[in-house]
Amino acid sequence: MDYPILSTVIFLPILGALLIFIMKRSSEALIKWTALAISIINFVLSVPLFTNFDKTTAAMQFTEKTQWISAWNINYSLGVDGISVLFVLLSTLLTILCVTVSWNSIKQKTKEFYAALLLIEGSMIGVFCSTDLFLFYIFWEAMLIPMYLLIGIWGGPNRVYAAIKFFLYTLVGSVLMLVGIIVLYLNTGKSFDILQMMATNYPFNLQMILFWAFFAAFAVKVPMFPVHTWLPDAHTEAPTAGSVILAGILIKMGAYGFLRFSMPILPEATRAMAPAMMVLSVIAIIYGAVICLGQTDLKRLIAYSSVSHMGFVTLGIFALNLQGLQGGILQMINHGIVTGGLFLCIGMVYDRTHTRKIVDYGGAASVLPVYAALFIVFTLASIGLPGTNGFVGEFLIILGGFSASKIMGTLSATGIIIGAAYMLWLYQRVFFMETNPKMQGHTDIDLREILTLLPLIVLVFWIGVYPNTFLSIMDVSVQHLVARVNSPGLQNIQPNVAQQIIEVIK
Repeated sequence: MDYPILSTVIFLPILGALLIFIMKRSSEALIKWTALAISIINFVLSVPLFTNFDKTTAAMQFTEKTQWISAWNINYSLGVDGISVLFVLLSTLLTILCVTVSWNSIKQKTKEFYAALLLIEGSMIGVFCSTDLFLFYIFWEAMLIPMYLLIGIWGGPNRVYAAIKFFLYTLVGSVLMLVGIIVLYLNTGKSFDILQMMATNYPFNLQMILFWAFFAAFAVKVPMFPVHTWLPDAHTEAPTAGSVILAGILIKMGAYGFLRFSMPILPEATRAMAPAMMVLSVIAIIYGAVICLGQTDLKRLIAYSSVSHMGFVTLGIFALNLQGLQGGILQMINHGIVTGGLFLCIGMVYDRTHTRKIVDYGGAASVLPVYAALFIVFTLASIGLPGTNGFVGEFLIILGGFSASKIMGTLSATGIIIGAAYMLWLYQRVFFMETNPKMQGHTDIDLREILTLLPLIVLVFWIGVYPNTFLSIMDVSVQHLVARVNSPGLQNIQPNVAQQIIEVIK
C-alpha cells in the first residue's frame, strides 16, 4: 500500500473523536453525521486489507515499524495476519451500525457518546494490529475508559454498578497480564516484539506461570466460566451500541489474546493446559445455555447465550487442531455478526416499547412483521441452522473438539440442543401467541433500521453458503499456528503434568 493503512484505520476514528469533542453541543445533527462519515470512511479504508491480502503466507502483512521508546526497546509496530485481519474489518463495520442504531435513541450528551464510540473503535483495532506487546497493552487498556463511560453514563438504571463491575474485573486481569508482559520482556533480551518472543524457547515452568498470568486477562474478557459474571450486568445495562460493541468485538479480544500470545509464545504450557481449558469451555457451553432458559429479560438472555457461544470458541481453540481453530476463529466472527444483530434488534424494539421484559411482548409478528422476519434470521443463525453462518462455525468446532476428545465433543453438542430450545422459545413468546395490548400501536422498523441490519443479514448467508471466502483468508495462518503449538520438542515438559490432567478428565 502507498500509505500506512493500519495507522490510518486506528487513528482516523481517534482523531474523529477529538474533532467531535470540540464541536458545539448544539450542533447535534452535525455531530451525528460527522461520526457516521468517519465510521464509513474508516470501513472503506479497511476494505483493501481484505482485498489485497496475500493468502499464501502466514507472515504479518501491511507492516509498520518505528522506534518509539529506544531506552526500553519499545517500537510502534503494526501488522495483520489471516487471523487478525478479519477482526479489523468486523470492528469497522459494526461501528457504522452502532452509529446508525443510536441515531434517535441517544438524546443526552450526544457529543460525548459518539466521541467515546469512535475512541473505542480506534483502541480495538489497535489491539488487533499491534505486534509489539507494550503497544498492545496500551490499546488494551485505552479501550476500558470509553467503554466504562458508555455503560456508566448512557446505560440503564443499574448502569453505575455494571460499569464498575466491568471495569474492576477487566482491570484486575489486566494487571496480572502486565506482570506477565514484564516477565516476558526480561526473558526475551529486553524486547516487547511478539515475533521475537515466538522465536524464544522459554522453560516449561516459566511458560506455565506466564500462561496463567495471561489467562487472568483473556479469560475475563472472553468471558470464560467462572469469571463471566460481569457480562450479563454489562450487557443488560449498556445502551444498544455498547451491547453490540461488547458482544461483537470486545469479548473477542480475550480469545484473540489466546491465539496471538498464549498459543504461539507458550506452546508447551498451552498443550499441558488444553484439557483443562476444554473442560471449562464445555461447562460454559452447557451452563450458559441452561441459564438462558430461565431468563425473563431479553438482553440478559442474549448475554448469557454469549457465555455459551464463546465456550464453543474456546473449545475450538484449545482442541489444538486445524478444524477446531478454524471453527473457533470463524465462530468469533459469526458471534459478532449474529449476537450483534440480536442486540441491534432488541435495541430497536426497546426504543418503541421501553421494556425488555419478555412477558411484555407477544404477538409482535402481527404488529411488526418486517422486524419479525429479520429477527428470525438471527435466531436461526444463533441456533446453527444449516445455510447460516452459525452452522459452519459450530460444525467445525465440534469436529475439532471430537477429534481432540470424544467426551468433550459429545458434551458440547448438547449446547446446540439447549440453544435451539431457548432461542425458539424466546421467538415464540415475543412474536407469536396472544398479542399483548402493550404491543398495539407501535410502528414497524423504518428504512434506517432495515439498512442497519441488512449488512449482517448478508453476512449470515454469505458465510453460511460460502464460508471459504473467510476460511481461505485464515487457512495458512491457522496451519502455521497449529504447527507451532503442536511442534515436537517436549523435553522441557514434566511428562506427568499433562497426563495427570487428562486422567482426571477421563
